[in-house]
Amino acid sequence: MALLNVNPTRMELTRLKKSLATALKGHKLLKDKRDELMRRFLELVRVNMDLRLKVEEKLRRANSAFDAAGSLMRREVLMSALLLPKQKAQLEMGKQNVMSVEIPVYELTMQSKEGDIYSYGYKNTDSDLDTAVKNLADILPDLLKLAEVEKSCELMSVEIEKTRRRVNALEHIMIPNYRDTIKYITMKLDESERSSTTRLMKVRI
Repeated sequence: MALLNVNPTRMELTRLKKSLATALKGHKLLKDKRDELMRRFLELVRVNMDLRLKVEEKLRRANSAFDAAGSLMRREVLMSALLLPKQKAQLEMGKQNVMSVEIPVYELTMQSKEGDIYSYGYKNTDSDLDTAVKNLADILPDLLKLAEVEKSCELMSVEIEKTRRRVNALEHIMIPNYRDTIKYITMKLDESERSSTTRLMKVRI
């Protein structure tokens, strides 16, 4: 039995009962928060797995197309074709509060015409290079979404662990300590009351 270091008085008993009620309420709220965080975390993990597979497949296709273009074009021609990109991208970073966790939100804005991604002429380049550039352009939004989801998973896992420790501390330490101390003070007060009653009976006799 773990007891708190308090005086066994009625005032302390009342204070401890209020503290116990607050701890029980906090324990329930934290458990609900932990469960909701876990639910959202598992949803993000599934999204993350799907996105990663999608991005890896697109990267594989883009690399295959680059390899094919590189085998048909001279290296100098290939490098000069990609030297000056035609598109410009602007990335804005925001935050979204999910169960007291600030997760990142990325918004990509392309500062050129849609589909205008080829920075070279078609005379000295191969169609495989077009395919590779197109695949990489298509990957970018998914790649940013993957980064957003993975960072969100990381932040939520940290918050889940913190919440789990708090729930365990309340459930296994604080609440039992409050209950044991309340029981002890109640017993001491009852004992003191019985002693006072016995003394009064002796005085009357």
